[in-house]
Amino acid sequence: MPDSSTIVIIGSGLAGYTLIREIRKLDKAIPITLITREPGYFYSKPMLSTALASKKEAGQLITTTSEGMASQLEISILSQTDVSAIDTAAQILQTSRGHIPYGKLVLALGADQLQIPLEGNAVSEVLTVNDLEDYEKFRQAIVGKKKVAILGAGLIGCEFANDLVLGGFEVDVIDLAPQVLGRLLPEAAAQALQNKLSEAGVRWHFSTTVKTVNRNGDVLEIQLTNGDSIICDVALSAVGLRPRVDLAKAAGVKTGLGIQVNRELETSSSNVYSLGDCAEVDGLVLPYVMPIMQAARALAPTLLGQVTMLSYPAMPVMVKTPALPTVVSPPAQGADGQWKTSAIEGGLEARFESLDGKLLGFALMGSATAQRGALTKELPPILQSLS
Repeated sequence: MPDSSTIVIIGSGLAGYTLIREIRKLDKAIPITLITREPGYFYSKPMLSTALASKKEAGQLITTTSEGMASQLEISILSQTDVSAIDTAAQILQTSRGHIPYGKLVLALGADQLQIPLEGNAVSEVLTVNDLEDYEKFRQAIVGKKKVAILGAGLIGCEFANDLVLGGFEVDVIDLAPQVLGRLLPEAAAQALQNKLSEAGVRWHFSTTVKTVNRNGDVLEIQLTNGDSIICDVALSAVGLRPRVDLAKAAGVKTGLGIQVNRELETSSSNVYSLGDCAEVDGLVLPYVMPIMQAARALAPTLLGQVTMLSYPAMPVMVKTPALPTVVSPPAQGADGQWKTSAIEGGLEARFESLDGKLLGFALMGSATAQRGALTKELPPILQSLS
């Protein structure tokens, strides 16, 4: 059992393991205990939406076992362990393995797939992919099948759609928005991506949503609110993520969109920190790889007594759609300005510029993605450095 000087981290995703690696760069000896509901192995979650075309089975995505991670990082791992409560006053966790004290606690709990309310006798058959075990179930479900319907045309929905058509599947994508990547791309860029994915074989159903999902013999019948119906073998929901906040909330830790933290990544409770998909920093929840890396680099020294403020530079997001590779750095919410789009040979460049011509965001597609580095340097930081 960890003593009260131990750093305890809940969550074995990219956030938890990246933080441990950053701590170990600075301190080889401080006791660290990782608690996870999962088996504790390390794998690359972003690869889940590209594994089919790269001919990788779920198990092949595991790069290191739980035992390997424990040995490599010199930590204790309590795998397949549930944490049911946090006593922030006594600094004790209530878990399925008994009470565990902590010196400093880090919540790297991740996020759950959003569930939209559906009707019909096959609602329970609609799959989501949020971890490797989910992905294994999905891969088993599509063996010998031909048609997959995807709910959601956001980043994960588009990546899965591209991966599935490359794997020889027929794919229908449904979204309430009038375009793909509604929160990230201007209309012209969205249209370019839609067109390329259409050419690859994806069928789109925009400005509508799913009303019912019914099992009809060997197939699923999806009725849309616009009156259309889709016949498929498997339905995958990818409508977005909701930060896991319940454990923190029940412990009296302040939550909003996510677990609220300051720029030191400390929650409203002393010695409790948070990072990753579950954390809300200055009103921002950024469920992407780059923000996790930045947060881990700032939190590691803080946990060791050298307080470090988090800042976020511009961090473009790569959309893994081989039909039309896309890099996007959306402008800040409510930013004043407008999109200017120009087609270039083999691609498209969309710039979001302020009224005085400053670059505040961009979307680069195809050959234009080569400009990613140069344009990123022009962007303002997402969270200004406080130093």
